[in-house]
Amino acid sequence: MIVTLIVLCEIGFWVLLAAGLALRYAAKKPRMGAAVLLCEPLLEVVLLVVTAVDLKNGADPDWKHGLAAVYIGFTLGLGHSTIKWIDARVAHRFAGGPPPVKPPNYGRARAVHEWRVARRWTVASVTALALLQAAVWYVGGDGDTASLRAWQERMLFLLGLNLVIAGSYTLFPKRAPAGDTKHVPGPPAG
Repeated sequence: MIVTLIVLCEIGFWVLLAAGLALRYAAKKPRMGAAVLLCEPLLEVVLLVVTAVDLKNGADPDWKHGLAAVYIGFTLGLGHSTIKWIDARVAHRFAGGPPPVKPPNYGRARAVHEWRVARRWTVASVTALALLQAAVWYVGGDGDTASLRAWQERMLFLLGLNLVIAGSYTLFPKRAPAGDTKHVPGPPAG
């Protein structure tokens, strides 16, 4: 049941995103489109409540409960930037908006961009870690929480990986090729 609900939440995310953008650009109702997009977090609340009820009703915690926590974390950490990314492309393609800003390729601007990306992944990972720990405490010492702990290890790995990537762009900045005036460092994309 939990996996089905996660799939339905993911489908719901994209349906709400499409509906919100359609209202915003096709129907020329930006406020209504924003209201539809603001309904998206309700999907995560439903998933969180159903997962907690499932555990409360005696379900053994397993990978599905961990996946629900990770999904909620990723939506919190990456959902807003995903919506902004898609919105910029839809605005450009269908509403005459400016072309989407591409991330910088070189130097300090690229490092700043990578730290912003790492921050989003950190929010996702830390949120998932917190939800997983809450589930461990909720189940208590008598339950088998090994699958939840395994998800926590994965989130710590993901967190570390993103910090290493961002750090590498800081310590070893990529330099523009000599004579390349096309890639002059500009303001970092956010």
